[in-house]
Amino acid sequence: MKPYIGISCGAFRDRDWCPPANFLRKNYTDAIITAGGLPLIIPVLEDIEVLRALYDRMDGILISGGGDIDPRFYNEPPQAGLGPTDPMRDEIELPLARWAIEEGKPLLGICRGSQVINVAMGGTLYQDIPSQIHTQLVHDSSFTRQDWTYMAHELQLEPESKLAQLFGTNCIMTNSLHHQSLKDLAPGLRAVGWAPDGVVEAIEGAGEGFLVGVQCHPEALQGAADTRWQALFRDFVESCAVGAPAL
Repeated sequence: MKPYIGISCGAFRDRDWCPPANFLRKNYTDAIITAGGLPLIIPVLEDIEVLRALYDRMDGILISGGGDIDPRFYNEPPQAGLGPTDPMRDEIELPLARWAIEEGKPLLGICRGSQVINVAMGGTLYQDIPSQIHTQLVHDSSFTRQDWTYMAHELQLEPESKLAQLFGTNCIMTNSLHHQSLKDLAPGLRAVGWAPDGVVEAIEGAGEGFLVGVQCHPEALQGAADTRWQALFRDFVESCAVGAPAL
């Protein structure tokens, strides 16, 4: 049976007088479908019991990209350059990440999702790369060029990492649409990928099971831009399928 993949989403507010809408870009669900999974969007909600019931129905969790995490969740005051936050989304994604990590359910974090994994496990973030890290590398160049498939820089991978084995290389090009990054890495995680300036851009769990976070947006690359990124989604979905019930 194809596994059910729960994908977190954000709240979209198009008008002040309208109720917020659940928002997720289509290429996330496209990537999961291409990899053989059944995507189900986890809505923004306030009831933790409903969230847990949804989580229990899923065979794997994908935490998607989005805005900044409220720094109170990693015990820091707001710094200059912090962007808009959505504490309600934080309150959904942090428990999802913790449950999956504690129970060994496959977990994939993309961009913000990678940061959520780190914060959920006790790590911290650079709230704004330009103001907190001395670097000449522009980490949001795919965003400023308005091109999700723009290959902004190389991602150097640990040779023994899962990602290097999946891609068959220690170096792969990535897009880049972020202004925050991982700072103090949480216990139980290991850095396995770096931007040319040393910023950590890929993490994996130190134990068994599928626990991967990437700072780039592979869901936008795995189509025509670079099909090698499909391997990440295939491995994730196959890991989820191991726990899926048989018909």
